[in-house]
Amino acid sequence: MQFETRLWSFTQGVRGRIAISVLIGMIAAALGVIRLALLGWLIGLIFLGQSADELVMPIIFAALVMLIRGIFEHWRTMTAHETSAIVQKQLRRRLFDKIVSLGPGYTGRQRSGELVLTLVDGVEQLETYFGEYLPQLFISALTPLMIFAFVAFLDFPVAIILLVAAFVSLAAPSLWHKFDTKRSLERQQAYAAFASDFLDGIQGLATLKSFGQSGSRIDLLKKRSFELFRSTMWVLATNSLSRGITDTSIAVGAAAGLGYGAYRTMAGEMELTTLLIILMMGVEIFRPMRDLRTVLHQGMVGLSAAQGVYKILDAQPVVLEEHSGNSTTRLEPSIDFDSVSFSYPEHSHIVHNCLNFNISKGERVGIVGSSGCGKSSIVKLLLRFHDPGQGSISIGGKDLRNISLDQLRREISVVHQDTFLFHGTIEENIRMGHPEASETEITDAAKNANIHEFVTTLPDRYKTIIGEKGIKLSGGQRQRIAIARALLRDTPILILDEALSAVDAENEYVIQQALDRLMKNRTTLVLAHRLSSVIKCDRILVMDQGRVVESGHHEALMKKDGIYSALMTEQVREAELKELVNGEEESMFVNNETVEQIDESLRDLPTEGIIKAEGLNWKQLIVELMRHIMPWKGRLLLTFCFGVLRVLAFIGVGIFSALIVLALKNGTDFTFQLTGLMVVASLSGILHWIESWVAHDMAFRLLAEMRINVFRKLDKLAPAYLVRRRTGDLMGIATQDVELVEYFFAHTVAPVFVSILIPVAVITVMTTVSFWMALALLPFLLAVGFSPLLMRAKVDRLGSKAREAAGELSAHAIDTIQGIAEIVAFQQGFNRGKVFEELTNRHISLRLPFFRELTLQTTLLEVLTGWGGLAVVCTGALLTANGSFDAGLLPLLTILAMSAFLPVSEIAQIGRQLADTLGATRRVYALENEPVVIADGDGEASSDLSSGFSFQNFSFSYPGRSIRVLQNLNFEIPVGKTLALVGPSGAGKTSLAQLLMRFWDPDKGSISLNGIELRDYKLEDLRSRIALVAQDTYLFNNSLRENI
Repeated sequence: MQFETRLWSFTQGVRGRIAISVLIGMIAAALGVIRLALLGWLIGLIFLGQSADELVMPIIFAALVMLIRGIFEHWRTMTAHETSAIVQKQLRRRLFDKIVSLGPGYTGRQRSGELVLTLVDGVEQLETYFGEYLPQLFISALTPLMIFAFVAFLDFPVAIILLVAAFVSLAAPSLWHKFDTKRSLERQQAYAAFASDFLDGIQGLATLKSFGQSGSRIDLLKKRSFELFRSTMWVLATNSLSRGITDTSIAVGAAAGLGYGAYRTMAGEMELTTLLIILMMGVEIFRPMRDLRTVLHQGMVGLSAAQGVYKILDAQPVVLEEHSGNSTTRLEPSIDFDSVSFSYPEHSHIVHNCLNFNISKGERVGIVGSSGCGKSSIVKLLLRFHDPGQGSISIGGKDLRNISLDQLRREISVVHQDTFLFHGTIEENIRMGHPEASETEITDAAKNANIHEFVTTLPDRYKTIIGEKGIKLSGGQRQRIAIARALLRDTPILILDEALSAVDAENEYVIQQALDRLMKNRTTLVLAHRLSSVIKCDRILVMDQGRVVESGHHEALMKKDGIYSALMTEQVREAELKELVNGEEESMFVNNETVEQIDESLRDLPTEGIIKAEGLNWKQLIVELMRHIMPWKGRLLLTFCFGVLRVLAFIGVGIFSALIVLALKNGTDFTFQLTGLMVVASLSGILHWIESWVAHDMAFRLLAEMRINVFRKLDKLAPAYLVRRRTGDLMGIATQDVELVEYFFAHTVAPVFVSILIPVAVITVMTTVSFWMALALLPFLLAVGFSPLLMRAKVDRLGSKAREAAGELSAHAIDTIQGIAEIVAFQQGFNRGKVFEELTNRHISLRLPFFRELTLQTTLLEVLTGWGGLAVVCTGALLTANGSFDAGLLPLLTILAMSAFLPVSEIAQIGRQLADTLGATRRVYALENEPVVIADGDGEASSDLSSGFSFQNFSFSYPGRSIRVLQNLNFEIPVGKTLALVGPSGAGKTSLAQLLMRFWDPDKGSISLNGIELRDYKLEDLRSRIALVAQDTYLFNNSLRENI
């Protein structure tokens, strides 16, 4: 229970709201003490023999205090949540802007999963810290003084005892603060490692499956998941110990205060009515500290998440901007590299070694060289993603370090080697080049990039969603959209970094003609290995070992018989022999189908984008989650046992206290009762700690299994399933959503059992003493118990929608971080941040009504609990007046009645929190129950390969579309022979390769290998016979050795 000074710094601007929240909370806490003191006072009046008529006004007054306290609690909680929403919004935007300002130089050295986990889930975890933990911490710190002031008015020595107990309950746990901080950091690192490797795994699933390495990735994730479990339990251990100390201090303090008060009453130094007031207040006087304890777990997770926030905010940019002014002066588009030496941070390999070259205004210069010679690094240096270690780079004679980043990047358009398209429409991706562009300008850019004709064949034309990273398009189509984006930007400097590498021959010819026209009067830098891209350049520079070794025109360089000649001779020979494919018609998605047919096909498309939190009711949820928990029935039984014992110990504190008062009233010895009180007071904290440990150990083991099962399911569904999903959202399911399921496993199953057992036992005991008192209590108990079932439709709907909104946030964040180079190069950080902020606002707009509904229900439960106790006192007063009840038993039955609400109110509050769990489980369930289309065959394949592939009248269309990508193909690939499949972009070449790997199955016809249809092979066996080098190469965040 510590105050984190750095997190407090994030509250600047809302500290006034926090102060108001604390003030309201203190009033509510005071009213909470007064309401129970009033119950004690009422019982004291009954002891004194006052009539029922004389008790009417005190009863009404007590009921009003309970109601007013509920109103103040609702006000405090909503003020805290609204304050937290403001801090969350500001912090998310601050982190987003920081990541964008750090740029590709930073994000390229970080794990995308870790950054997104902090940006989305980490800030979400801090909601409880800012919304509940922080205000409650201040309230708890002020509570000891309030307790002392209130009780000192009744009895000064008892007030001293309670003050000491309050300070111990607050101060003792702070001894573990240094352990909390260390363990929180370890948990954050473990969580980040799991999220990063999970994201890496699902984005590279096609590669894993191609090489039969899904099992090894699952083994890695098991290891990461266990490390996360272990680090979480260590954090829980230190926090649970703190909680145990708090619980024990509270219980022992209350017991000691009552015990000492009993001796003072026996000695005539205190009135029995005063002791009754102290009895009824009991541990409730420490309510603020108990409330702080209940949010300790969320506070623990929040402090852990804060470590990731600090890491981003403390990061230093690779490039420092010394001149940040937004100058409107245009620079002369000339480029000069003067003795530039450069190597990437944390790498000893020298990329550029005294690199010298210059490009004049309007000149078109090609740079060629073998892979790894440093061509693409020139682009990163020009955009100032990095700065050179030595030498200088100038544009228009001005050193880049003396130009603001905004002005520099306004002068340059880039088509990167690794084309990155964002999830969204074709229009949105092209418009990145010029956000204010008209539709005509977008169309003209698309025409010049030779993508317009393809777009017009799509049902939604430029409004067509292209999926994450443009996954629904071929490589050539993606590259042409990127070219259109760069052309729309219309800057004086154009850089083409292997811009035509994925474009087929005909499109290359057409686009090259368009580029030739557009390059006029522009300074153009062409980085390429293809002859056709550089042959018309005014000058060609040849790089080797980080420096320019040859320079000149194509013809002159060929005559030198040097590096350029060695690189280009084969391409020149092919061009002369006209072996390059030209003039072929591009195969579009539409082929010969009509637009009407496409429209019809799209009606059957499966749901796309974010996984919906729909389709699972409460009965199904309980069945589904119990299916996961039953293999752990041993731990579950232990949780049941300790849960019952913990509540019994807590009730025992009240019962033994009441028995002491009864003994005093009757003038008998209370030594046994006092001894029992101290024993159960000590045990209550210990039993709570054990129950919490066992429950969480079981829960987090289950979460570890669930996370692995999510990946296993995605492995079965990929890559087809990933075409219509967003990897950031899928990562959110394995992290945030699975984390929320913990609430059911650790805080629901056992408490439900206890919440049934204890109230039934209490009602049974009360019935044996007084049927009428049991009857008075029953309606309130039933109202509290059934409220989670009767008031949950709106909460469940908001909780589920909020989970979807969180998934959208994660997906957008992944897209942003992995496409940061494009965002920075096209100066779209502000616009991208604006969209992120809108998604954040949408999430908050769902969360605040959600919290409002929860808080309203909590207020109602608190009021009903107080009124339930009051109903028992009123009934007791009437029965006492009639002479049918011993007033000495009234404190005992009142405490017993109110203790029955403890487990019921706990489960009621849990039931409302489960709205988040319902939304999360719905998403996990939707994934788990997604049909697996591609499954193992039943056949046994021979290890000898006697015949090759045979394609027999097969056709293929992507799921949900009637358009045939491949139609009526018939050919064979004999064993030992080489077959080249050529065709324009979008002709279906990649689709055919994926069919061979059985990522998809043909709609009709068959594909056979070795005389056995591919459907009959075991998937692992089939893929072990094929090595696929895909168009989109995916390398994992591992060493070169591990990737190979």
